[in-house]
Amino acid sequence: MKQSKYFNNKIKGFDSKIEIQRKNELLLLEKAGVIKDIIKQPSFLLQESFKYKNDKRAEISIKYTADFKYFHNKKQKWIIEELKSVYTKKLADYSIRRRLFKYSIKDKEDIEFIEIIY
Repeated sequence: MKQSKYFNNKIKGFDSKIEIQRKNELLLLEKAGVIKDIIKQPSFLLQESFKYKNDKRAEISIKYTADFKYFHNKKQKWIIEELKSVYTKKLADYSIRRRLFKYSIKDKEDIEFIEIIY
């Protein structure tokens, strides 16, 4: 079993038991026709890579990777879902990326961000 950077145990390709439980819940919702097109760990580009003036090295791009993305049939919108523990929610890296992501979708009516704290 591989240890993750936040000290939770990776299980069957998931970062935690909570993620496995949520994936199983989403599969039941999909089977019931409530949602469709579940994507595990979708990645979103927040900022492209770039070169600053005469620097030889490019600054790498900034991405936000959520836990799940799925289409909610009744709401007629994509749901981006993030599962976070109380501890990891407070980390600066996550907080900054979450805010940048929310800013990037603020005017998009067909996308909703949901954060689940456990």
